[in-house]
Amino acid sequence: MIVVWRSADRNWAMVGRWFGNMAHGQFVQVAMSEAVPVKGELAIGWIAHYAIGIGYGLLLLGLWGKVWLERPTLLPPMILAWVLLVAPYLMMMPGMGMGIAGSRTPKPNVTRLKSVMGHSVFGLGMYATGRLLAPYWPTPA
Repeated sequence: MIVVWRSADRNWAMVGRWFGNMAHGQFVQVAMSEAVPVKGELAIGWIAHYAIGIGYGLLLLGLWGKVWLERPTLLPPMILAWVLLVAPYLMMMPGMGMGIAGSRTPKPNVTRLKSVMGHSVFGLGMYATGRLLAPYWPTPA
C-alpha cells in the first residue's frame, strides 16, 4: 500500500491550477476555487512543489558552494529558507487570491506562521541532507 501524505492546509491541485492558468495569461486569481480547472492540476502542483524545492537546494549550493557541502552548518540553509519566504508572501499567496502574506485568509497570522514553520522544516531538511552527503562528497587529496 502506498500512502501519500497530504497536509490539510495545502492543496497542491490548487497550486497546479494557479500555475496551469499562468499558461493562459492568468497570473492572479481572485479565488482559486473559482479559477478555471486545469487538466492534470494535481500533478502540476506536486511537480511545481518539488521543482521549486530542488531549485532552492541548488541555490543553497550556488550561494555557499562546495565549502558548505563539505562541512554543512545549520545557519546557511535556515537563512535561505527564511529569506525565501518572500516568494509565498509576495507572489504565491497574492497570486492565489490570499492577499499579500495571506492577509485575505481567515487567520492571516496562522497562515504566515505555517509558512515560517514549513520553510524552517525545509531548511532543516537541507541541512540534514548536507550532513548525510558530506562524507561522500569528493574532497581534494
